[in-house]
Amino acid sequence: MRHQASGNADRLRIAMIGTRGVPASYGGFETAVDEIGRRLAARGHEITVYCRNQTGEKRDEYLGMRLVYRPALRRKSLETLSHTALSVTHALGNRPDAAFVFNAANAPFVPLLHTRRIPTAVHVDGLEWMRGKWGRVGRQYYRAAESIAVRSADALIADAQGIADYYSDEFGVPTELLTYGAPIQRTPGRDRLAELGLEPRGYHLVVARFEPENHVDMIVEGYSMSDARLPLVVVGTAPYSAEYTNAIERMASVDDRVRLLGGVWDQELLDQLYANALSYLHGHSVGGTNPSLLRAMGAGTSVTAFDVVFNREVLGDDGRYFRDEDEAGRAILASEASAEQAVAAGERLRDRAEERYNWDAVASGYEALARRLAARSTVRSKRARRTENSAWTPAMTSVEVADRV
Repeated sequence: MRHQASGNADRLRIAMIGTRGVPASYGGFETAVDEIGRRLAARGHEITVYCRNQTGEKRDEYLGMRLVYRPALRRKSLETLSHTALSVTHALGNRPDAAFVFNAANAPFVPLLHTRRIPTAVHVDGLEWMRGKWGRVGRQYYRAAESIAVRSADALIADAQGIADYYSDEFGVPTELLTYGAPIQRTPGRDRLAELGLEPRGYHLVVARFEPENHVDMIVEGYSMSDARLPLVVVGTAPYSAEYTNAIERMASVDDRVRLLGGVWDQELLDQLYANALSYLHGHSVGGTNPSLLRAMGAGTSVTAFDVVFNREVLGDDGRYFRDEDEAGRAILASEASAEQAVAAGERLRDRAEERYNWDAVASGYEALARRLAARSTVRSKRARRTENSAWTPAMTSVEVADRV
């Protein structure tokens, strides 16, 4: 049910900082801002979203949200930070009632927001320091930024229990567990598949940025090693991973069953790709709750995922899991050998997604947190500390989470 703010006393001015902005494409943060922001705007709040002008198109407003564009340096190590710095500078003059800063890397800007008494929550995302695209300095920066986030933010947001557990174990601090929502497709279309020469339940699908921790190469290699009959359709690009992308392209070039589509920005076509695949392969390993995984679940497609805590938390017993190329290939063959079981598993996953991952409920969680922030209620812990010599990895607790889900 849509909630409408009853008057000015209930209306909050909320800034969303640190993402590429909206409309969203693939990114988890951008999807969250898009879905949450539009709902909060519909409830009568003034939502300002800071955007990067990546397409050349600028809008003043999108689905009730005010859009403010700030540039960014087009370098992997500086793009996010440069854009956030300029966004925060603007927010200081605007003085919102509350700010949501996305990505722990942006935590060093929180004290600057506090100089204008702007209460701020940091959505910490996944374990960025484990991503293969970062070198030693980048990993050290992310580790330091996590420590700054737990000491400076008025609240921390985690989108998965595994991330909440990490911050509890590493720093001894609580987080707000606010997951993502899943778009549910009960009667998906299929008419656009012919554009790509595909048939319903006639292919396997991967949708991911080409980055090492997303294991696209492992999936493609496992598929190529198998005797799979149906083609593997791979959707994705990587702006800063040319070497990794080239490796995937080399593997695909010697197997005509592998089809690399690049980026697919047409959301209707992408919806149909998710909904009509026989199986969706999900290799993400260091993030929290992933929107692409939820999108496949909401489309009613069976899922084979890389075996880490975050994916088991989302899929439970209705997913298949892999840890190497051989297991990925065997899971693909199993889907083809028992297509009816794969379809049934996909339907169970859709029911699970509809029950557990609802954007209206997520938006209500953000709204409640924004009200607490505006009232200067904080969960910040000045006693936060990092556990010495910690060797925490997302794989360590996968069995524990599987038992708990």
